[in-house]
Amino acid sequence: MRIGVILASSQREKVPALFEDTQRCARGHEVFCFGCAENEEGTYSYIDISVLAGLLLNSRAVDFVVTGCSSGQGMMLACNSMPGVLCGYAPTPRDAYLFGQINDGNAISLPLGEEYTFGGFENLSRTLEALFSEPFGQGWPKDQAARKLKDTALLKSIRKASQVSFLSLLDRLDRDLIRKALGKKDVIRFILEHGGDAEISGWIRRREQDL
Repeated sequence: MRIGVILASSQREKVPALFEDTQRCARGHEVFCFGCAENEEGTYSYIDISVLAGLLLNSRAVDFVVTGCSSGQGMMLACNSMPGVLCGYAPTPRDAYLFGQINDGNAISLPLGEEYTFGGFENLSRTLEALFSEPFGQGWPKDQAARKLKDTALLKSIRKASQVSFLSLLDRLDRDLIRKALGKKDVIRFILEHGGDAEISGWIRRREQDL
């Protein structure tokens, strides 16, 4: 599994710790850091980051995104507005574990501005450990796994039926929002090099020429 770590500019000081913890907890997986970096030009809001998360996941450049914001709620809502993204909110290790096992999503949003004293960073570490402690989508509790997985598959099918395609959404988004997303060159370069969706890669190349 390829995992992308990405935060808004307002949380950029937490990027190194989050990236290192994700690498430690997701052993056996590839983990890539997309900032935002301290020395990066421009600023990116949680809305901008949700679009970038959607591009990374829908292009299949990554399989999972680790992100967050001050409360974790805004980023979760923004990411869930992106077709093809199923983002959980994980303030505790138990929430992270249950999301991975029951909901089997492809993104997690962490509350990064709440009580982040030493104990808060310890909770963040344990939350990531719980999230990646077992392969996703096994169901929980184990004696009800078949029922849980059936419900998860049904939820995913309902979400897919109720949403437009990701490419359709991109064509409807504000031009400035698209310009901002395409300006995150490390993400765009990674998608073009590693993405498995030729339509999204083609869309990026066309829009880069237009902007």
